Amino acid sequence: MNKGGGARSAIWVGVLVLAVLHYDFWFWDDSSLWFGFMPVGLGYQALISLAAGGLWLAATKYAWPAELEAWASEGDRSEGKRS
Repeated sequence: MNKGGGARSAIWVGVLVLAVLHYDFWFWDDSSLWFGFMPVGLGYQALISLAAGGLWLAATKYAWPAELEAWASEGDRSEGKRS
């Protein structure tokens, strides 16, 4: 299946957005707690990490290069013939 360049562009935009949001200078002086125990900066970083994991899942599902899969499958078939 050939995956479009639009998905790849959207993934790169998401990476750039997460990279900018990663530097959370707006929470440096905030001493409040989430759920009564977690500093807001740590909770924010946990959310950024979950978002990065979701973005990677989307990248592998929607923007994975089909030519790599075809190349890998072709290599598997040719190795099987040599055995």
